[in-house]
Amino acid sequence: MSKHILFSVIIPTYNRPDRLSTCLQSLLEMDYPRDNFEVIVVNDGSEMPLESYVIPLEKFLHISLITQPNSGPAKARNRGAFVAQGKFLVFTDDDCTPGVDWLKNLELRFSLVPDCLVGGKTINALRDNLYSAASQQLIDYLYSYYNANPEAARFFASNNFALPTAYFQSIGGFDTTFPLAAGEDREFCDRVLAQGYNMVYAPEVIVYHAHHLTLSKFWRQQFNYGRGAFQFQQIAVQRSQKQLQHPSFYLKLLTYPFSQNTGIKMLLIAGLFLVSQVGIAAGLFWEKNAHS
Repeated sequence: MSKHILFSVIIPTYNRPDRLSTCLQSLLEMDYPRDNFEVIVVNDGSEMPLESYVIPLEKFLHISLITQPNSGPAKARNRGAFVAQGKFLVFTDDDCTPGVDWLKNLELRFSLVPDCLVGGKTINALRDNLYSAASQQLIDYLYSYYNANPEAARFFASNNFALPTAYFQSIGGFDTTFPLAAGEDREFCDRVLAQGYNMVYAPEVIVYHAHHLTLSKFWRQQFNYGRGAFQFQQIAVQRSQKQLQHPSFYLKLLTYPFSQNTGIKMLLIAGLFLVSQVGIAAGLFWEKNAHS
């Protein structure tokens, strides 16, 4: 089978079986030869078994299930990558549904830039959820800032990027000292660039993200981002690469919702952007105090 596999799609999952099922269904509907890719689901210690969601698909997909004790998404992705047989590793999350041309567009990109990490575009699938919309617009802003030059991108979230398996192995995989889904993708991208590899933004490589958030979940998400940011800063200091964000970064961030929304939604998302910065700062200082 490995002779024919181009892509290994790796999906870490934790306690979201319904979302996982939707994600796997989208892979069944992919406009791409099924012999050209495999799917590796890594169960990161979910409370319920996932065999009933995966085994029925074995007749349609090259799919496998790995189960580990709850250790965080970084370790789960590494576990999947360890057994992958594809030439390229493709990462997404259990609450994402790739577009039907996801792998087709990735193959086209890699035919042009085979020696790069390719990051795609993520679209919020819950348009009526204000908190999910604000969360995605925060990521959109980071992409507009860090990936202004698509051929020299600097940051991608780990729910939609791909790279050669050999590169992943030479880089050393995700840093498993990040226990949360917060900061490990930023650190990984930083290490990719530090080792001389290039990153390319491919907006035609699309996944739809259905991360249902409430105000409390939005706060917790941003708080955890702050915790991850502190850990990333410590690593950056060890690499002698620590750089302070220019004040214009925050000014552009806080004004970004006004260019993306209208009416009351514009004001509400702008307010949530403020909440996000408070939450990130709180998480950063909480983690700093925990390590002092």
